[in-house]
Amino acid sequence: MTDKIALGRSFKRGTGLYAGKYRWTEGRIAWTRNLSLLFPIALAISLVSPGLVWSQDSSSAQKSLGGDYMLRVNANLVILSATVLDHDNALVSGLNKDDFQVYEDRVLQQIKDFSHEDLPVTVGLVIDNSGSMGSKRADVIAAALSFARSSNPRDQIFVVNFNEHVSYGLPAGIPFTDRRDQLQLALSSIRTIGETALYDAISTALDHLKQGSCEKKVLILISDGGDNASKHTLAEVIEMAKKSSAILYTIGIFDEQDLDQNPGVLKRFAKETGGQAFFPGSSKEIPSICEKIARDIRNQYTLAYVPTISKRDDGYRVLDVRASAPGHGRLSVRTRTGYSLSLAPAIREGNLP
Repeated sequence: MTDKIALGRSFKRGTGLYAGKYRWTEGRIAWTRNLSLLFPIALAISLVSPGLVWSQDSSSAQKSLGGDYMLRVNANLVILSATVLDHDNALVSGLNKDDFQVYEDRVLQQIKDFSHEDLPVTVGLVIDNSGSMGSKRADVIAAALSFARSSNPRDQIFVVNFNEHVSYGLPAGIPFTDRRDQLQLALSSIRTIGETALYDAISTALDHLKQGSCEKKVLILISDGGDNASKHTLAEVIEMAKKSSAILYTIGIFDEQDLDQNPGVLKRFAKETGGQAFFPGSSKEIPSICEKIARDIRNQYTLAYVPTISKRDDGYRVLDVRASAPGHGRLSVRTRTGYSLSLAPAIREGNLP
């Protein structure tokens, strides 16, 4: 059964997987989707952020009366973003579609679409402001500003600050920014004091990502990984992350006397979502790490395929993405371990507006 979903997005025809340029509108386009498989998949090969499960047939693009296009979706396309590294951990560019192999539940898939573009992303900076972070505050702010300078100038950036409380750094009415002065103010608007509600902060950030208009979604978490004040459990937030299209990059900063530190949690969030975990020896290293993350995001490949497995349940699909090309030696692909077919309540049949 299909239902119409107003996505508020219009595309202009062009080249590449995302049809070149697109612009954000107020509900000028409707997509008809097969709701049994609608789900964003974020792969960071990093496959980086999975995109949407959707596709269109040859007759699905029709000019609407308002001058935009109506896309009628009648198949299921899995869109993946990917980062490829060589044996020296250097980013690899110049690959083509035939250099990739995508396996879903161990079955080789046929790649339908492919691109390698520096696309804008929606990025959330999730910053630990608990008492143990006070001495590292200046380095964390410098790192966030370094990330912004190294990112695509069209990126949509927001800040989630947390101690035992979770709050947005930007003023009400400004969901995202690309201005460094606003970003610096957002990072400096809370005192480093109190306990740590890490899981609640990630939950809040994942929810806010949905407001962004960019296809790619990323969270950068700077924390010691400990949690002693959240209402959410680790299992609940891991499941939220796995069902989202977000890739999580985590940066762990630890004090020897901090008994709440938990690097394993930071590693798990990164692995499950196709991101990467970093553990610098000093907070002085955080700015260079954030610049590395920005380069990683801007150099990802995007792959899309229609799954050959017809099973339509709420199960988990295991993904394995590989890359090889003459002259490049052994290549590694950093990617999310899989994706779930279960639907968010907001898009289940009967809950649509």
